[in-house]
Amino acid sequence: MQDEETIQSILRVLRGEPDRWALFLDIDGTLLDLALTPEGIFVPPDLPPALNAVSQKLGGALALVTGRALPFADSLFAPFRFPVAGLHGAEMRLANGLALLAQAPPAFEALKQALTEEASQWPGVLIEDKGAAVAAHYRLAPEFEHILSTRMQVYAERAGPDWTLQLGKMVYEIRPSKASKGEAIQRFMLEPPFEGRLPMTLGDDLTDESMFLAANTNGGYSVRVGTQSPETHAVGRLTGPQDVRRIIERLASNA
Repeated sequence: MQDEETIQSILRVLRGEPDRWALFLDIDGTLLDLALTPEGIFVPPDLPPALNAVSQKLGGALALVTGRALPFADSLFAPFRFPVAGLHGAEMRLANGLALLAQAPPAFEALKQALTEEASQWPGVLIEDKGAAVAAHYRLAPEFEHILSTRMQVYAERAGPDWTLQLGKMVYEIRPSKASKGEAIQRFMLEPPFEGRLPMTLGDDLTDESMFLAANTNGGYSVRVGTQSPETHAVGRLTGPQDVRRIIERLASNA
């Protein structure tokens, strides 16, 4: 029942006041189902054009806010290119096409290589090189969670104050410290076509909590996707990505 109430609330406000709202969507676990490997996610063929249709109905005020690198996010929804905050806000492409990219210095490249070599001792642990960030996924090897929590903290300290250790769903990530999804939302809201609108944010993980707060403090609406982590700043709840895709499909088709 709560799912349907949340769905109807989202449909009502976005249909009724499309010029008043801006929509911010996480990707993994929100728009798309989580997969066993980072590259294993499946994008339904009808989702990219449906997202584009919703973006047009909102006057372009739709953005993806993700832990993925910006080029990877683009590849998922090609040929469409949406405003994107990648690496949890460390890099962005605004609606006007201006791209603000994060660069990994040589020392961080060396750190990623050292982590990759050490991770070869942990069968099933997958290292995802995100450029200016690196993630260790243990969904296929949960028995290594404890050692990863220790070793990733060591690598984060070695990386220095410009990076921080981020926890997620069966992943430890070292990402730029001077960024968050909440800050990305605030940046988007300073630029057309988002400027002057109310933010609606949908996400599923700990990294999305900062954008829930950004939505709440700016008079918007926040939705947590998934049944885990009952404590959240989000106001609304949805069971899973299938609900988010249903909302996108209904908005796109006016169903």
